Amino acid sequence: REQCSWVHAQEPRPAQIKALELIKMGLAKVRFAQPLPVRRVPVTRQALVIGGGPAGLRAALDIADAGFPVVLVERRPILGGMANKLHRTFPQGETALSLINPLMAAVTLHPGIRVLTAGEVTEVTGHLGNFQVTVRRAPEIVKADCDLCGQCAQVCPVAVPAEMEEGLSLRKAIYLPSSRAFPARYVVDREHCDGCGRCIQACPQQAIDLAAEETQETLTVGAMVVATGFLPFEPRGSRYESWAALDNVLTSVALERLLDPYGATAGKLLLSGAEIEPKDLAFVLCVGSREEEGNRYCSRVCCPTALKQALELKARFPEVRVRIYYRDVRTTKKDWEELYTRAREAGILFIRGEVTGISEDADGRLVLSAQNELFGVASEDRLDLVVLAVGMAPGNGQPLKEVLKLPTGNDGFFLEAHSKLRPLETVLDGVYLAGACQGPKDLAETLAQASGAAAKVLGMFAHEAITLDSIICTVDQEKCGGCGTCLQECCFQAVQMVGEGKEKKARIIEAACKGCGACAGACPNGAVIARGFTDEMIFHQIDAALAAEPEKKILVFCCNWCSYAGADFAGVSRLQYSPAIRIIRIMCAGRIHPKFILHAFKLGAGQVLVSGCHPPGDCHYLSGNLKAQARIDKLKPRLAKKGIDPARLRLEWISATEGRAFQRVVQEMAGQLRGAEKEEG
Repeated sequence: REQCSWVHAQEPRPAQIKALELIKMGLAKVRFAQPLPVRRVPVTRQALVIGGGPAGLRAALDIADAGFPVVLVERRPILGGMANKLHRTFPQGETALSLINPLMAAVTLHPGIRVLTAGEVTEVTGHLGNFQVTVRRAPEIVKADCDLCGQCAQVCPVAVPAEMEEGLSLRKAIYLPSSRAFPARYVVDREHCDGCGRCIQACPQQAIDLAAEETQETLTVGAMVVATGFLPFEPRGSRYESWAALDNVLTSVALERLLDPYGATAGKLLLSGAEIEPKDLAFVLCVGSREEEGNRYCSRVCCPTALKQALELKARFPEVRVRIYYRDVRTTKKDWEELYTRAREAGILFIRGEVTGISEDADGRLVLSAQNELFGVASEDRLDLVVLAVGMAPGNGQPLKEVLKLPTGNDGFFLEAHSKLRPLETVLDGVYLAGACQGPKDLAETLAQASGAAAKVLGMFAHEAITLDSIICTVDQEKCGGCGTCLQECCFQAVQMVGEGKEKKARIIEAACKGCGACAGACPNGAVIARGFTDEMIFHQIDAALAAEPEKKILVFCCNWCSYAGADFAGVSRLQYSPAIRIIRIMCAGRIHPKFILHAFKLGAGQVLVSGCHPPGDCHYLSGNLKAQARIDKLKPRLAKKGIDPARLRLEWISATEGRAFQRVVQEMAGQLRGAEKEEG
């Protein structure tokens, strides 16, 4: 109906012929159908949460509160992540301490949560429901007996910039990472510790062991939540380095530490050792975001953060003159616009323009040069303080990316399986994303996404075993040559190479296989069998479609999720197009092996269309569309050598809602086909 009678209502006879041939194509496929076995995978009902920031804490607590054990691994020696550096949140202005400390306390005290700080995931094997995860932990030099007396730090001779305070103060090689640290214990910086041993002698609890060694253990879990967070953009080492090197130029994160009464300066504006009371200051927005060269994305939180900080400075110093230099002020969420309104009412001046430079004059004051876009003139302002509103950059997830084989987007953040349909999932079943590791977001959205990821885990843990889709790939061991092409093609770690030398063969991990068929589309020996979409099925469908007048037909390969649905959408919309097309459905465009296209042209097909999901992010199998594109680009020169016009082969991206795009492409190809027939005639 959707692909025949409704779309060819004005051409009943060609529609009838097409209907008969569609039936023949269906019978040709069914002739090779085999019963698909039911796949059930037992579930280990213990979860691993990687990352101890707000997202990781929330996800761990939600899962544990439902009665399932959780192991939380945090790379740093304390929980809290970047939230430890926040003074106040927006838009309501609550202290971060009041929001995060209850979470950290609840997780630390929860009997169902095991917290492994200073830990790192180094290896992951297994599959959905049964992952084996190796965790390496840094040496526990300071034991749990530590009573926080601080005598060790007093005698330590080493002093280095404090990371938690953005280098605004110094700390010792043995130190308390934060005044709000969970767990509350001193830690040793092995990189800077000179091993003098004075801390051991000073400790009244004998809680320090400099000879402690790292430990390693293997966990078995059924699901994982990745919540590794983000890092603030670092202007040093970028085009902003000369600005950041000036004494009274701060990042918004550093200002947050200065404003925090629990910070190293107890909430005082101490710069270069002296407390200042600024008369003129400016914020520069979009530092490290929305750039042609660099991070092209919007970090989303920089604008409201700058507004929040500007209002707090205005409240502390009512006479201060505050300017905000911006490209656009983006206050996109509920209550964020109120921050902007309050800032305008407080007398804060907004200047739309590009900051071209920051320098110092002879008196040591900052000189900010800008191009004012509203008035079209260059301007200079002399200031006491400049704040660079820095964006979010991907966190320290690179090692984990390699361990889990998780893909990242062009922005460097972990890539979700599908931005609309599976925003919390990764391409690996049983592995979910939470928080800013997936992209810039504020605290509220971070916590909401963490609860969503936890809900996904709980949905899985509701069953002792789960049933998986039976459409997967298998390997004919007799045909397999052990080349490893399938291993390279698979995005889901579902292929293993077993054996050595001539006995080396590919094996599919069935619980990890998604059934996209990209491996089958690349196998040079035809050894990979895509259940439900085997080579025999596709070849015989092609034969049935092109049995009569092949030169007048357009053979179309449509991916199941997007372009086939797009063809259906054209049908329910009753969009009219040429009855010359014959559609073969496959799970993914990556399933198309060049031999199918060559076979169609050998039989005399007028044209061939391969259609899939829009790149780069719409493919339900991550990159099957790009694999199809690479194969077709490689195939076209071969067609030319065989005397086949490469223009007869076309690749198009069509989404499920693009019925008109499907109609347009078919009509264009049908027009070209008619033109070719006239030329031959």
